[in-house]
Amino acid sequence: MGTTVIKSYAKINICLNVVGKRKDGYHELDMIMLPIDLHDTILLSKEKANAKNHFITIDDFSITSQQYNTVTSAIEKLQDIYKFPDLFRVFVHKNIPIQAGLGGGSSNAAFTVKAINKLLGLNASDQELKELCESLGGDVPFFIDCKPCRCKGIGEDCTPIEVKNNYYVLIIKPRKGCSTKEVYVAGDEMKLDVYDIDKVIECLKNGDDDELVKYIGNALEKPALTFVPEIAELEQKLKDFGFKIVMMSGSGSAVFAMSTDESLVNNAFKTIEGNFQVIKTKVLK
Repeated sequence: MGTTVIKSYAKINICLNVVGKRKDGYHELDMIMLPIDLHDTILLSKEKANAKNHFITIDDFSITSQQYNTVTSAIEKLQDIYKFPDLFRVFVHKNIPIQAGLGGGSSNAAFTVKAINKLLGLNASDQELKELCESLGGDVPFFIDCKPCRCKGIGEDCTPIEVKNNYYVLIIKPRKGCSTKEVYVAGDEMKLDVYDIDKVIECLKNGDDDELVKYIGNALEKPALTFVPEIAELEQKLKDFGFKIVMMSGSGSAVFAMSTDESLVNNAFKTIEGNFQVIKTKVLK
């Protein structure tokens, strides 16, 4: 059998509130996630008949525990439920920076699950796949539909929202990343900011960017700054270029600017220099 090639998309958070902490240690969130065209590429094929295990490789050597990555967990969870005998060889070409708040690992898990469901004809519904993905991580169910959504709970309760404008996105990822766990632990010791997500949804629907900038925000930025102070400097750099919509995504450390002006994004992309990664992309709808 040939190899299936899959695009595994990233996301940004245009607003994020931490609502509380559950007894199991997970945090209750209320946030808006937008899928973006930045993606990893997954090559998936069935293993040979004499294979004994799934074989997962990733071309980002900063990911050290490859045998325990989200793709492995996703395949094993799917296999546990649907009892198929097939083993898989998976190669993940990474373009989405890690420890950036862009959802790369969660996306890889979700798109692998979708690909195997189709390849083996398991006929699992999107809702069944979302329920399966809940145990893999809070952001994973979002990537089953991969549409602009308001996400609650630990991220599994996703409601589609309307985005009127076509947005281009510039992402800057500092060399140092943020550990999601460490950022949440630090946030537990702080009084976090709260943002009006209903207003953000209204502004996205109406395409009113002047109003949108009044309401966007990320409650995790305050704790993330204790680990990567450069986040604030990069946000100011983007604002100095003329961007209005600027913020950190997820638990960091990537920051992004979003605009309907493609030339602004292109000019900034060509001009920004420094010891960090710069990515040009766009919002998917």
